[in-house]
Amino acid sequence: MKKTTFAALSISILALMLFVGTSFAATTIKIGHVLNTDHSWHKCLVGFADEVKKETKGDVVIQIYPSGQLGNEKDVIEGLMLQTVDGGLIGGGSFQSVDPKFGIEALPYAWPTHEAAYKAFDGKLGDSLLAILSKKGVVGLSWWENGFRHITNNKKPVVKPADLKGMKLRVTPDKMRLDTFNLLGASPMPISFGELYSALQQGVVDGQENPYAIIYSNAFYEVQKYLSKSSHIWGSALLCVNDGVWKKLSAKDQAIVKKAAKKWCAIQRKQTIQSENDFLAKLKAKGMKINDIDKAAFKNAVQPVWKSYESVFGKDLINMVREYGK
Repeated sequence: MKKTTFAALSISILALMLFVGTSFAATTIKIGHVLNTDHSWHKCLVGFADEVKKETKGDVVIQIYPSGQLGNEKDVIEGLMLQTVDGGLIGGGSFQSVDPKFGIEALPYAWPTHEAAYKAFDGKLGDSLLAILSKKGVVGLSWWENGFRHITNNKKPVVKPADLKGMKLRVTPDKMRLDTFNLLGASPMPISFGELYSALQQGVVDGQENPYAIIYSNAFYEVQKYLSKSSHIWGSALLCVNDGVWKKLSAKDQAIVKKAAKKWCAIQRKQTIQSENDFLAKLKAKGMKINDIDKAAFKNAVQPVWKSYESVFGKDLINMVREYGK
């Protein structure tokens, strides 16, 4: 009887030790992004985290921190390289602080469709950029997106490049963006986003450029009359982690995380396209005058920008973008 009791007690202790060992084996990965919880980035990151936890049986736990809780994108990128931040979903252009080549996605009129950009970033272009990050201690998991940007203003519909002449437009303070709108004859102004609504309201600037979701969520339809479907720039977003965290995962768990990252990337892309259609309909319902543009004329007009930035991005990458953008 004593032997039986002792054996049972030994088994119980062993089981408890295994349970405790297992509970401490879980790897927690904190992933930050700068958008709010209503955005497809956040919703799909939550789905990604849930799937990873389920498929790894709790061995990998991903925690999501929205709205800049882990810092702005520059902070998160620096933290990734210093190994003080586990991971992030970050706008691709923000990695220009690591290497100027990451600005290549914002070449004006590089991407005729969402699908053309997807092929490039899921293919050789994306691989080339990830190779740069891997040398900095950052592991890219999948390329998500931020969608296309469009022009709004209070003066007139923008159909051809000449319509921008003299128009005061707020643009993000990116050199290539400023160069592009200067070339097109506009007067670009890098006003901070927090001051943009009042600047539009008071006529400090005539217009601005942003994705439909931002135009709607910030009620720019209240202070802007015309929306031109310019689609002049497409923006990527990279889901990534630092390589120190990545190396903590088993090969099996790494494969699970990668598979889930690609699955939720595809879902987020679909949601982006759907939300663009939804927000465009909402903006029309709010009274904005919406028009198409002469994309061929704009693409031809911005070619000097492509030529001037060839020395920054390299001829090989430029040609790669041209090939994918056909």
